[in-house]
Amino acid sequence: MSRALLALIPLSFLGLFFVYPLVAIFRLSLAPTAVTGSETWRTLTTDAYYLRVLWFTTWQAAVSTLGAFALGLPAAYVFARYRFPGKTLLRAVTTLPFVLPTVVVGTAFTALLGPRGVLNTALMGLFDLETPPIRLLHTVWIVLLAHVFYNTSVVIRMVGGFWSQLDPRLGAAAAVLGADAWQRFRHVSLPLLTPVLTAAGLLVYLFNFTSFGVILILGGPRMATLEVEIYRTAVRFFNLPVAAVLALVQMAFTLAITTVYTRLQARLTVPLSFRPAQAGERQPRTGPERLFVFGILTLLGLFLLMPLAALVWRSLTTPTGLGLEHYRNLFINRTGSVFFVTPIEALRNSLLVAAATVALALVVGISAAYLLVEERRAPSAWSRPGRRRQWQVLLDPLFMLPLGTSAVTLGLGYIVALDKPPLNLRASLVIVPIAHALIAFPFVVRSLLPILRGLDPHLREAAAVLGADPWRVRRFVDLPILSRGLAVGTIFAFTVSMGEFGASLLLTRPQFPTLPVAIYRFLGQPGMANYGQALALSVFLLAATACGFLAIERVRYGGGVEF
Repeated sequence: MSRALLALIPLSFLGLFFVYPLVAIFRLSLAPTAVTGSETWRTLTTDAYYLRVLWFTTWQAAVSTLGAFALGLPAAYVFARYRFPGKTLLRAVTTLPFVLPTVVVGTAFTALLGPRGVLNTALMGLFDLETPPIRLLHTVWIVLLAHVFYNTSVVIRMVGGFWSQLDPRLGAAAAVLGADAWQRFRHVSLPLLTPVLTAAGLLVYLFNFTSFGVILILGGPRMATLEVEIYRTAVRFFNLPVAAVLALVQMAFTLAITTVYTRLQARLTVPLSFRPAQAGERQPRTGPERLFVFGILTLLGLFLLMPLAALVWRSLTTPTGLGLEHYRNLFINRTGSVFFVTPIEALRNSLLVAAATVALALVVGISAAYLLVEERRAPSAWSRPGRRRQWQVLLDPLFMLPLGTSAVTLGLGYIVALDKPPLNLRASLVIVPIAHALIAFPFVVRSLLPILRGLDPHLREAAAVLGADPWRVRRFVDLPILSRGLAVGTIFAFTVSMGEFGASLLLTRPQFPTLPVAIYRFLGQPGMANYGQALALSVFLLAATACGFLAIERVRYGGGVEF
């Protein structure tokens, strides 16, 4: 009975705020279009514009994935096979771009490569030019660069981590048998790396396929992926049936990619004998090796750090020189209107939403994590081990489903479904933390599960023998052990909420914008003052995300987070 009641919290939350909105989207997709009155699916398949959007979404994701591998694979090899000073710090720095909110990445690239960016300003001053020589904003090239910047760390972490644990004696044995370096890679390393290469490639492709903030900020009004078109069709044209069809098409592609990933993993995985990462590391010995390592690390560092450095530098650059003018403007109502929301109020809104998100995500995530744990106790009619494992096999992927669904699709589902009693929440402030918590609570689950599964049941039994009731057992046995996992889950939920952009753009009220929504609005308004405020807010969001990531790296147990 207690397990059934425990299941009620996460399952009710998923049912009301995930399954129900998606069902509402499916029902709406069968309605006639608001423009022509014709059947919605026919409109989508006959309109050349939507076919171009689908084609652009597909090919830009493929090219972006190839670019991430072109830079990430050599870097993964360097991190896997060589030992050099500052390796731990540099590995953490290479992961930072992936955890940044997309709105920060977009703003950082405008600060670096935009018409008023650092590179254009420097070149115009150096060669006395009147117009910016680099014109990449609102082109596909800056979008591809931003996607490579965003996803290279996925390749480095996944492929490099797996590569570092491969037994180096396999390559040594091939060398003894006469294989040169290319043959050792082709016939030994590559077959063993195929599963992780496939997994990383599909994951990066999925991230690029569902790209929203990068396209919206850097691509301009003429460029759209399916995710961006869902937003524009729903918000600007209010053609909800077509937006619903586009959302279903995107979910179908996402499901297909996930299915291919799982099947390839099952077919390509081979038994391996892993060794500690340090066993395969060595100092670069020859001149070409040192040049290769130095060149890859320099290129990687410049590519990943230049946009972030440009963002900070431009936020401090004013018409009169370096200063904090853009940061002081965050507290000023320059319009004098009572309806104007100052930037610092947007920061306050994000903090309030993040606090509510953390509270809700912890309640749902802790309940879900305990539900998934195999408790070792005397069998009963309800808790037979086989039956309990079957429940866990079904529930574990169910709790991860929100991570595979786009935030824009969720926002559209909320607009469609939550507009009638008793769930008339579309105009409520509560809807934003609910949407954020749906995206954040899987991180809480993955932070707690490894610790709960490794918890020695004898500790609970000893406390019970000493007279502790179940509440005291949870308080004095479980909680101290889970404290680091809870801290990691809390930080994840907080940073996810602070940087969430897709659902927030659809759901936030004009008088209650969050930080990413405010940044997007300021970027879309003319004038240096608006642009400077967008830069300053982006630096705040960058600092919050970076501090959260560093805190996670510091407090988590080794290998204590499942993803």
